[in-house]
Amino acid sequence: MRSTSPAANRRSRTPVIDSIAAEAVDLARAAAEDTSRPEFVGEHVGMVAEADRVVTHYFVCLDPAYRGWRWAVSVVRAARAKHATVSESVLLPGEDAMLAPEWVPWSDRLRPGDLGPGDLLPTPPDDPRLAPGFAPCEEAGAELGWELGLGKARVLSAEGREEAAARWHAGDHGPDTPIARSAPAQCATCGFFVPLAGSLRRCFGVCANEYAPDDGRVVSIDHGCGAHSEAVVTPPPTEAAPPIVDEMGYDVVPSATLTEEEALGHS
Repeated sequence: MRSTSPAANRRSRTPVIDSIAAEAVDLARAAAEDTSRPEFVGEHVGMVAEADRVVTHYFVCLDPAYRGWRWAVSVVRAARAKHATVSESVLLPGEDAMLAPEWVPWSDRLRPGDLGPGDLLPTPPDDPRLAPGFAPCEEAGAELGWELGLGKARVLSAEGREEAAARWHAGDHGPDTPIARSAPAQCATCGFFVPLAGSLRRCFGVCANEYAPDDGRVVSIDHGCGAHSEAVVTPPPTEAAPPIVDEMGYDVVPSATLTEEEALGHS
């Protein structure tokens, strides 16, 4: 049978409330009033045994700036001592306390468009969106070296390209937008579509139509708008108007005057 040490037994068992520490309510209240102000310390609302001869007393906080909070004052009685002393006095939130929102690192709070003039956005050295670049070689021309990204400390990694492609395709310049669904054709067949370089050219390009809503923006090949280079305006069909019959008007037609004999002859 496995035995445990006395120290382990003391750690595992529930602390017993020390009677002297439990009765030190006035001492704990005085400590809370000294930390705050007497009018901000309310009624005693309970106690908890933290350890042997250590008890924490709780008081309602009446400070209007800390509604729902409680004063927590821990008192301790030394071994064989007949009086308790104050260990610490703190203000703790209760169940209904108003708390500040959980702190979020700035890198997680940052959103597209937050960066303004003069702002700096450091990129972590281990950013998975980037991969080490390559030093330029003399055999490669300046234009070819620029196209391949030679001379850059870092270039887009495969993960960086995939993230950008997924973000662009699902955004406002992808295929799942009202303007793209009602377009006469896709950007892939538009003369104003300029493909990107590298592997992204298979799916994305830049709109170069100044009259298009996406001018100067990256669009997917299956995006589209009404400013497509091959859009043709079909004239509306013309139909002959039906004849108009005027049933309200009349014409005066002159007639010959009949003599009395002719009138009698026709009667």
